[in-house]
Order: sequence, then structure tokens, then C-alpha cells
Amino acid sequence: MTARIYRPAKSASQSGRANTRQWLLEFEQSEKRNIDGLMGWTGSADTQAQVRLRFSSRGEAESYAKKNGLVYEVKEPQIRHVRPKSYTDNFLRKT
Repeated sequence: MTARIYRPAKSASQSGRANTRQWLLEFEQSEKRNIDGLMGWTGSADTQAQVRLRFSSRGEAESYAKKNGLVYEVKEPQIRHVRPKSYTDNFLRKT
């Protein structure tokens, strides 16, 4: 069973960066999902896919995976580039 360690990106519906500073450890799905014929719900007997562990740093997540003998891969977060600009830049003449 493989685990992923990553920092989640902010959702499109939020303007702040809440819940993006923590690192998550999630397990890959090991079984195929099945569809219930009566209700149409999707389900699986794989309970590990439901587990999401939160850590305050990447090192903590990696040490947890090593300590428990998990095979894991780390996905680095994309760096956000912020270009500082002021409100008056909107009204400057472009030449």
C-alpha cells in the first residue's frame, strides 16, 4: 500500500490560504470501487483510502511513514509567486 505526502492547494472558493500549511498523508486506493445496484451509491471495502492524517511539517509526516513501515512518495507544493503592486498601478499610463 502506497501513501502520498503532500500539502493541499487552496480551494477555488476560498480567498485565503487556510488549511494549506499542513501536510497530509493519504493512502492510495488498493481496491476498485463498486456501484451498488439498488441505490447507485459508490463504495469500497478499502478503509485505508478514507484515512487522512495531518502533520505540521513534512519531516513529521515522513518520520511517521518510516516508523510504521509505509511506502510513500512526497509531492512538493508549487511555489506561489506574488508580484507586489499597488492600487495606483491601475491608473498609470502604459507607453
